[in-house]
Amino acid sequence: MFPHRLSDPRAYDIAKAMMEGFNRHYRLFSETNREAKLRFEQADWHGQQRAQRERIEFYDIRVDEAVQRLQTEFDIGHLADDAWQQVKLHYIGLLVDHHQPELAETFFNSVTTRILHHSYFRNDFIFVRPAVSTEYIENDEPAALPTYRAYYPTRETLRETLIRIVDNFRLQREFEDLERDIDDVMLALRDEVGGNVRLRANFQIQVLSSLFFRNKGAYIIGKIVNGFATTPFALPILHAADGRLLIDTALFTEDDLLMLFSFARAYFMVDMEIPSAYVQFLRSLMPRKPRSELYAALGLQKQGKNAFYRDFLHHLRHSSDKFRIAPGIKGMVMLVFDLPSFPYVFKVIKDYYPPQKDTTREQIKGKYLLVKTHDRVGRMADTLEYTSVAFERARIEQELIDELMKFCPSLIEEDGDQLIIKHLYIERRMIPLNIYLQDASPEQMNHAVVEYGNAIKDLVAANIFPGDMLWKNFGVTRHGKVVFYDYDEIEYITDCNFRRVPTPRNEEDEMSGEVWYAVGPKDVFPETFGPFLLGNPQVREIFMKHHGDLLDAAFWQGHKQRIQAGHVHDVFPYEPHKRFAQLRLARAAGQAGASAAEPAAA
Repeated sequence: MFPHRLSDPRAYDIAKAMMEGFNRHYRLFSETNREAKLRFEQADWHGQQRAQRERIEFYDIRVDEAVQRLQTEFDIGHLADDAWQQVKLHYIGLLVDHHQPELAETFFNSVTTRILHHSYFRNDFIFVRPAVSTEYIENDEPAALPTYRAYYPTRETLRETLIRIVDNFRLQREFEDLERDIDDVMLALRDEVGGNVRLRANFQIQVLSSLFFRNKGAYIIGKIVNGFATTPFALPILHAADGRLLIDTALFTEDDLLMLFSFARAYFMVDMEIPSAYVQFLRSLMPRKPRSELYAALGLQKQGKNAFYRDFLHHLRHSSDKFRIAPGIKGMVMLVFDLPSFPYVFKVIKDYYPPQKDTTREQIKGKYLLVKTHDRVGRMADTLEYTSVAFERARIEQELIDELMKFCPSLIEEDGDQLIIKHLYIERRMIPLNIYLQDASPEQMNHAVVEYGNAIKDLVAANIFPGDMLWKNFGVTRHGKVVFYDYDEIEYITDCNFRRVPTPRNEEDEMSGEVWYAVGPKDVFPETFGPFLLGNPQVREIFMKHHGDLLDAAFWQGHKQRIQAGHVHDVFPYEPHKRFAQLRLARAAGQAGASAAEPAAA
């Protein structure tokens, strides 16, 4: 029962202190996002990477500050249940005209769950359900930008309008040839929707008011509305070789945008006053994308976690299948389980590991944090980290309970009919690559092996050595992309020492089944990967044709040297053949071929 009267004089001050903590967080978060435009204009790629890492840490720092303040000023640990409920009611009152109410609710939960026992994780005390609507929030300040701008071109003014859309972002760097790029956009649009489409009365282009910054790119995101048809689009803006800007391609399908906003890519930096409005707009472009993943893609990963968990609880209420040990080869470090009807896996760090795994729980958690703060280049799955998650025992298969009790007893707490897991990771379920290859057609096998090598090369370019490169540690997404998801052995490329296997000193060395040469803790011998990866002759043939250089120490040494020299790789979240530069070359080659054929035809 909620209190009938707001009788505790401390309750409002506590709620206000928590709101001040959130407002400080979002102000600093927004400043970092706004500064991304300047970093892009100045080609400050290392600064952009640094800002990405630091921004992820902002939230927990602000939560720690808020908890400390509540403990110091209000002796919060001794607050009565009735007073806690009054705090929540006052907090709801402070959200009425707030521009980020859903984020502020999540911040309240983060602070409160640091203080209260998990038995209080109910809607009486925290926001298990949202209390304030995020629909139709507007920023009424005179200088505020709308969430999106609407443009109303005719067929004759479409090209001019596209130029105006780009110009309105006021990038302080010259374009290499914006007229040429817009011509390419027009050609791509014609190929997508046809050249003779009838323009309806409501024909318009809606464009989100802020650019989306990630890696070395800035993205214009919008949609074209024509009658009942909606065409999403994204225009990536990059730096040309001479430092001027160019539009690299135009993406016009939902699948293209799903790849751009993939859970395996780093978070965007976006200057937005009303995040829920951005999420709503993006959902209109990608209706299959969960809100939780869109919030995470916008750099609001804590809100993404909260939205995900609400979706998870909703799914549990409307399903009856049981959690089970995940199919596939069992991990030596992680115990992995899933719910067949839910497209995610749950990973718990074991209490002990085989001798070959020289690690600790804290080191493993450090590896997962490294991945979250790093550029994932579309090749490392994002993970959601949770503490004190309650599962109904009745929904867990006994075999899984036995495994948890055997391998993870320190992380398991029994509470009546519930099993509490004190720490776990949740990530998207994919088909393990080793299982995928077992049933693959020749075409699928060729694609998967090429993708596997591409995944490793993308990770290398991003300064990540996967460590354990076995097929089972990679998964295949529904878009056919290969993604790495086992992080307990990853290292920075720059921390590794890539070596060739020394020439045997004598016949005994050559015939020895043991390693006869000295091996340091960070030494890696790429030519030894083959026996573990390429036992299948078909796989070996494909791999050696496309990625044989991965077995050569010189490949790894070369990338290490480039990274150490300060090179920041380019990341293209779309297929290379879609880039305008390649399309222009293909058109020129086609025209040259046609010209050469004319005399022969004559």
